[in-house]
Amino acid sequence: MPDAIEVRKVPIHSVADASELGKLIDEGALHADRVIAIIGKTEGNGGVNDYTRIIADRAFREALIAKGAPEDQVKQIPIVWSGGTDGVISPHATIFATVPPEDVTPSDEPRLTVGFAMSERLLPEDIGRTPMITKVADAVKVAMERAGITDPADVHYVQTKTPLLTIHTIRDAKARGKTVWTEETHLSMDLSNGCTALGIAVALGEIEMPSDDDVMHDRTLYSSVASCSSGVELDQAQVVVVGNATGVGGRYRIGHSVMTDALDQDGIWNAIRDAGLELPERPHTSDLDGRLVNVFLKCEASQDGEVRGRRNAMLDDSDVHWHRQIKACVGGVTAAVTGDPAVFVSVSAAHQGPDGGGPVAAIVDLG
Repeated sequence: MPDAIEVRKVPIHSVADASELGKLIDEGALHADRVIAIIGKTEGNGGVNDYTRIIADRAFREALIAKGAPEDQVKQIPIVWSGGTDGVISPHATIFATVPPEDVTPSDEPRLTVGFAMSERLLPEDIGRTPMITKVADAVKVAMERAGITDPADVHYVQTKTPLLTIHTIRDAKARGKTVWTEETHLSMDLSNGCTALGIAVALGEIEMPSDDDVMHDRTLYSSVASCSSGVELDQAQVVVVGNATGVGGRYRIGHSVMTDALDQDGIWNAIRDAGLELPERPHTSDLDGRLVNVFLKCEASQDGEVRGRRNAMLDDSDVHWHRQIKACVGGVTAAVTGDPAVFVSVSAAHQGPDGGGPVAAIVDLG
């Protein structure tokens, strides 16, 4: 049986700041050597060359080492950064740590559990094709087992980080006589995320194994729990499975739903309800009563260029990429629900929720 989980959200005061993590450890809320995953938002451009992710990664790993965690252990911790805090979204990190057995709050109810795995190496020619789907699916199954989850219905959030294509990796593939799905490095972000989401959906039985032709084309194929990010930091799929398991104990529980479009506040509220908070029919931010730890969302501009029958110019805008526009929009909608701009809203949601919408996961403190 895996250990119970403590989960806390902290602000990031500057791109290289991890001081709030240090405070949690000093206060005894978390143990440095028990941190098992970190998921956060950094304030860069969210693109291929967003190096704020690397800066934040270094800052948080160095903070853990400085507080006594073994360096070799810290190197293995999955830390997933989503770049870009457009609009009101505020830089922050959500930190997951195991709880010493003597400190666990016992419960017979399902409570939060986390599992982690790394896939086989993803070659540049794999990205966007079925070999990537298979490698991701295999890693998801390993992470589920480590989380103590046997029923896919108990998985509510799968956060991944995968490689995208760069000029260097494209040249590497060509030098070996291989082809790549695209030579547009920014498009490869959407591609890597979407293909990864299909791997998650296959692992959880949400869809049958798709073909190469389905990737980025058949948007009816998606996962309702996938949250996929990509970057230049690694050449494997880094997979964090978050769900609920009976017997682990602890105070926290996770639930999920989907936003059907960019304005679907009900999708967010439904995820919070699914996590176990009782809410009135028409809830208000005050009904959360400090029990919401964080929400995690993916978003995407609808391919028809509309929201609720009204057209928008996001996909035609040559000045500001639609990634930034939809992220700012959904970030504002989410913050209006939670009352807190420190929300995890990530763009590029191909095959993650329905077209124009996206998955929502919510973690709550049930005390």
